[in-house]
Amino acid sequence: MREIQSDASAVARSTTIAAICWILAGIVYLLAEAITASAFPHYSYAMNYISDLGVPDVEMLGDRAIDSPLHMVINMAFVVQGLLFAAASICMVRGSRLPLRVPIIVFALFHALGMVLIAVVNGGQHNNELGLGWVHLLGALFAFLGGHLTAICVGISLLLSRRSSFGRPSRLIGVISVVIGLIGILGIVMLQVDVRAVPRTVLPDGVWERIGMYAIIVWEIGYGALLLSRLRTHTPLSDRSATALN
Repeated sequence: MREIQSDASAVARSTTIAAICWILAGIVYLLAEAITASAFPHYSYAMNYISDLGVPDVEMLGDRAIDSPLHMVINMAFVVQGLLFAAASICMVRGSRLPLRVPIIVFALFHALGMVLIAVVNGGQHNNELGLGWVHLLGALFAFLGGHLTAICVGISLLLSRRSSFGRPSRLIGVISVVIGLIGILGIVMLQVDVRAVPRTVLPDGVWERIGMYAIIVWEIGYGALLLSRLRTHTPLSDRSATALN
């Protein structure tokens, strides 16, 4: 009996850590982006790329004037967000019976790697001249698709799972997770298609890119909040007692 209670307590702790990490990851990113953008003269969430905030030099990139005095803030946030996202995914998988546990961890690690790469190798002209522009682009690809596919895999797992911790609402949560992931992928695809294949620009580049990024942020904060809510309302009394005793 004590072993069962101990296992249940460990699962609850692991899930709680996952939820907190996801929520913190989203909040850290949003705050850092807002703070960095506030110090960037004439920064436009619609016209500028997110990575413009992380460029340390004052320069012109295409038709965009770059001047980000707080570039270190957003670059540190990229790393923190990615690592918290990966940590959350690993902790959640340890405390769950989701069918797609391995893909969830793999895609979360790709997301973390991508976030670290775009922080370490910024998208400035200096790195482009050094031939490192592809590293930044690869990091962006990993970060976006890794985050989107993590959300999609979690959603599919909830749809396939017969014993989800969310109970009856799990199918709805699964569908929403998949939809959010697909919306994020659409944003990144349209970031490329809108410029190259559409006669007139449907939305500015910054908007499409932020659809891709904010899909990840919305999902991680929302899913983290749902996990915390589930723990508070559905944890059996015996598990709570075991957690308190530990």
